[in-house]
Amino acid sequence: MRLHSYDINPKYSKSVAYFSMEFAIAQSLKIYSGGLGFLAGSHMRSAYDLKQNVVGIGLLWSFGYYDQARNEDGTLRPAFTRKFYYFLEELDVRVTVKVHEEEVLVKAFLLKPEIFGSAPVILLSTDTDENDYLSRTITHKLYDGNERTRVAQEIVLGIGGTKVLEALNHKVDIYHMNEGHAMPLVYELYGKHYQNMEELRKHVVFTTHTPEAAGNEEHNISFLHEMGFFNGHSLDTVREISGYTDSDTFSLTVGALRSAKIANAVSKIHGRVANKMWAHVDGRCEIISITNAQNKKYWTDKTLIRALDEHEDYEVLARKKHLKKILFDLVADQTGKMFDPEVLTIVWARRFAEYKRPDLLKYDLERFVKLITNEDRPVQIIWAGKPYPFDHGAIDMFNELIRISHHYKNIAVITGYELRLSRLLKQGSDVWLNTPRVTREASGTSGMTASMNGSIHFSINDGWHPEFARDGRNAFTIPSSDPSLPIEVQDRQDYENMMDVLENRILPLYYDNMREWVVIMKNAMSEIEAEFDSGRMAREYYERMFTV
Repeated sequence: MRLHSYDINPKYSKSVAYFSMEFAIAQSLKIYSGGLGFLAGSHMRSAYDLKQNVVGIGLLWSFGYYDQARNEDGTLRPAFTRKFYYFLEELDVRVTVKVHEEEVLVKAFLLKPEIFGSAPVILLSTDTDENDYLSRTITHKLYDGNERTRVAQEIVLGIGGTKVLEALNHKVDIYHMNEGHAMPLVYELYGKHYQNMEELRKHVVFTTHTPEAAGNEEHNISFLHEMGFFNGHSLDTVREISGYTDSDTFSLTVGALRSAKIANAVSKIHGRVANKMWAHVDGRCEIISITNAQNKKYWTDKTLIRALDEHEDYEVLARKKHLKKILFDLVADQTGKMFDPEVLTIVWARRFAEYKRPDLLKYDLERFVKLITNEDRPVQIIWAGKPYPFDHGAIDMFNELIRISHHYKNIAVITGYELRLSRLLKQGSDVWLNTPRVTREASGTSGMTASMNGSIHFSINDGWHPEFARDGRNAFTIPSSDPSLPIEVQDRQDYENMMDVLENRILPLYYDNMREWVVIMKNAMSEIEAEFDSGRMAREYYERMFTV
C-alpha cells in the first residue's frame, strides 16, 4: 500500500519509520502529553514540507492523555473522556502481538498527509471488540500508571508497529526510536529480518530526550520476559544480544544505545550530559547532538511575521497587543480576570515537573508579592501546563498556584494546555519564562516557538537556550548557580538572579524604552528561524542519522 500521497524528494528517498509514543500534530488529535509529542509533531510536519520518505508509528489513545477539568474551588481534576476521530482511515490489516502469553489483536489507522500537512502516521489500537476488556485497555491512556500496562503499550508500539508495516508491504530502511518506548521492535527484527545484531544495528537509530532518571525507564528483566517484551526470545539470547550479562535491571535507554548504529541527544549541552551519563555502558553506539526545533509555519502568527518582514515596528507592536487581547479573552473566560494588553505579561507554561520549578517565582513570597503589587511597573503572570496525573507533588504545586491566584487580579492559572492554548500563550505573551535546574532540561522547545512570536525568552542557561541567546539582544539569560550545590542553595541563587534581571533590566526596558524592546522582539523572531525551525532538524536527521 502506498502511504505517501506526495512524491518523495530523491534527496530523502531512504525509507524511515519514526516510532513515538506521542505525536502532537493537531489540536483535534489528542494523542500527546508534552514536549516529546510537540517535537514529533513538528518533525512530521517538516517531513511533509520537505517531502521526505518518513512514516510515523504511534498509538491511538482512546482517552488521550487526560483533560484538565476543575473542582469547585478551581483546583485541578484530571478527567478522561473517550475520543473519536472520523478523519482517520482504518487500514485493512490486522496483526497480533503476545502480551503475557495472550494473543492481542492490533488494528491500524492512517492519518493521511493531506489532513493536517504531515508525513503519514499509522496509529495502532487494541481497543476493539475482538479483544477482551484487559487487552482493550492497553491503548486507553497515554503513559498509564500501571507498570504492566505501560510495558504492554511498548510491546504494541514496537512489535505491533513493525508487523503492521510488514503487512502493508512497506519497505523500511531505518527504524527510528524516538525515546526507548519502541525498544521491542529490536526483538521483532532480530532473527526474522536480520540474523545478527551487526546487521540489525545498521537499520536502527535512537533519540534520547532526557537526562532525568525517571525519564529513562527501567524494569526487571525477568518481568519483561514474562510480559513478552522480548518477543519470545530466551533470556539467554536477550542477555547475549543486549549485553545484559550481570544485571537483572533492564534499562530501555541502555538497550537502545546497544541496539542502534547511532543515537542523538537533543541539544549541545544534552549531548555532553548524555555522553557522560552513559559513558559506563559497554557496546553503546555513538551519541551525537541534534538540537530540537519546531515548525515555524505551524506555530507563528502570519500577520506578525508579515509586519516583521516589512520592517514596520509600529505594526509589530500593534499586532502583538492584538494577540495579547485574544489570549486575555481566554484568561477572562476561565478566571473572570481582565488583563491589560499594555502591561508586561510573563508566561510560564510547559509540563509541570519538580525539576522545571514552575513555582520558582514565588520562592520568596514577600518579594514576589512586592513584584505583583507594584503599580508603577505592573506585571501580569500566567501559568499553564499539565502535571502527570499521578504525580501528586506536581499537582499540589499546580493547585497551590491556583490558590495564590485567587488573591491577586493579575495572576492566572489556565487549564487545557494543549496545542491551541500553547500557541495562544506564545503569541500573546511578552516574556516566556523557563526555570529548570541547570543540566536537567535536555532541550526545552517551548521557548523556540515563543521567540518565533516575539515573546522574549527569559531562561536559565540550559537546553537549547545557550545555542540561541544573545543576552539583552534577542533573549534574557538568568545566570545559573553551580549544579553541584545543594538543591536548596541552587534554588535560592537562581531565584535571586532571576528577580534581579526581571526587576533591574526587563521591567525598566519594557516601560521606559519600548523602541528597544521592539528591537529585541524583532531580533528574536529573525534569528530563531535559521537553526530552530524543524526543517533544519528534519534535514539533519537524514544527513547525520539515516544515511550514514
